[in-house]
This record gives sequence, C-alpha cells and structure tokens, in this order.
Amino acid sequence: MRALALTLFAACSLTACASGRGPWVELAGQRYAIEVADDDAERARGLMYRDAMPAQNGMLFIHDAEEPQAYWMKNTKIPLDILYFDNSRKLVTQQRDIPPCSLGDRCPSYPSNAPARYVLELNAGEAARLKLQDGAELKFGPGIPPAK
Repeated sequence: MRALALTLFAACSLTACASGRGPWVELAGQRYAIEVADDDAERARGLMYRDAMPAQNGMLFIHDAEEPQAYWMKNTKIPLDILYFDNSRKLVTQQRDIPPCSLGDRCPSYPSNAPARYVLELNAGEAARLKLQDGAELKFGPGIPPAK
C-alpha cells in the first residue's frame, strides 16, 4: 500500500498535477496548472518567446479593474485560446485559435466584447475541446492572489 501511495505521489509530481503545489484554475470541469501574471511587467511579458506550453497548463492574467481588455500575440510562438472573464469570473469573450505573430508592434489585437478582470490563456483548441460557452465560470484553486 505504501509503494502505491509513493507511486501515485511521484506520478502527480512528474505531471505537474493541478492539485499539487502550484496554483490552478478549473474551467468546465477541467483543471489547469497556471502561472499568474498580476503586475504590469508579468502581464506585458505573458507567454512571449516560449516554444511550447505543456498540456493542461495556462497563464492567468489578473487586472486591477474590470474594463475592456485587448491582448495580442507579439513575440508569441504558440497558438492560444484567449478567454476573458468578468469580476464574477464568468466568461464574457472567447478568442479561439489565435495564431502566433512575429510582426512585432504590427501584430493585431484580440479584444474582449465586454469588460473583463481576468484573462486565461490556454493552448489553442482547449475552448473547443471543452465546448465552452459564454457564461462559463472560472474557479480558482488555492494560491491565486486576490485581485488588487
């Protein structure tokens, strides 16, 4: 029994299990291990220059206020789904399958259709896989800082 417990613990550790040590969010019954970007520098850097993002991972951007948001893919090498949530963590806009952009400041922006406070970036195709619809609720796991 102890060997089984150690094996399960090791498997969870090796796969960055979302219920492990790091922060996580849950959307449509799926957990994602996330990185949090909650200041100007982290939000500006986002997922730039990365060649890949592991499956079941993402980045959560926390803004200081609920207001119209727009993201772009400047220097981003991986296609993403960009999901915008309001203060109540309800999905208000989905920008799906956004391609990488190497045009620098000429990269197009992808706006929210309504004011948003939280933005979740996932690998492209996740929103379709989850069959997300506007109004879906984003749940926070422990370790995610409250909005400032």
